[in-house]
Amino acid sequence: MNDITAIILTKNEEVNIERCINSIRDFVDRICVVDSGSIDKTVEIAKNLGAEVYTHIPFEHYAKQFNWALDNLEINTKWIYRIDADEVVTNKLKEEIIMECKKHYNDDVNGMIMKFKIYFMGRFLTHGGTYPFYNLTIFKNGMGRYENRSMGEHIVLKEGHTIDLQNDCLHYDFKNLNAWIDKHNWYATREVNDYYATVCNKQVETLLYHEAEKTKKLRDGIYYKLPKFFRARLYYWYRYYIKMGFLDGTAGKIYAFLQAYWYRYLVDAKIYERKLNEKISSNK
Repeated sequence: MNDITAIILTKNEEVNIERCINSIRDFVDRICVVDSGSIDKTVEIAKNLGAEVYTHIPFEHYAKQFNWALDNLEINTKWIYRIDADEVVTNKLKEEIIMECKKHYNDDVNGMIMKFKIYFMGRFLTHGGTYPFYNLTIFKNGMGRYENRSMGEHIVLKEGHTIDLQNDCLHYDFKNLNAWIDKHNWYATREVNDYYATVCNKQVETLLYHEAEKTKKLRDGIYYKLPKFFRARLYYWYRYYIKMGFLDGTAGKIYAFLQAYWYRYLVDAKIYERKLNEKISSNK
């Protein structure tokens, strides 16, 4: 078709998976779902829609799971597309992907960076630093792998260049508030592990593409040098007032508050707890 394999990592995504697969099934050659133990109808829905379904357990973190897929799915297409179950490709984006994959089939453009529009609490967020959100999602087979980090992981190209796609991918970052809280509690634990590996232990990092590199430097080089808990407050003020998250109404306020005073504050609390436990253990 267009020489593209799509890889979707899933666990309990019955609410989203059908919409995601239907948005890509008419322009990718293969749809590979790598599931990590769903107990809902995710696997059944994916199979009924023609996707290949693989199971890989345990799920350690996103980067390892995706790299496992690269190593084990015997992918033969020119391009690989990493897409999440809660993402939807619009018709305009689909046309652009097809065009750019053909245009750069034989040159040194080995990756494509996509921008995302986040749907939350009944609306798409366009302020508060949430739009556009960039991610490298399409790359040539053999030219990309995820860096090995627990959180904030990105695809790193072996060589070549990237281009930015112009049309939005729609990201439905919301099943319900319970799901959001559960997911971000899990994210917070991964963020603490990543904090210790990269900030505390100075794990060697690779050079990323534009927005990802800037975010990494801001997070590791500035944010984590600020006092714990106080930095979460600054984060809220930055997103809600300076980046004008208030223009997204009630949804924007809730999103900024949860990202700062719940998620970022929770990360700091887990860092504090870990250091406290280490201190107690060393005094025994």
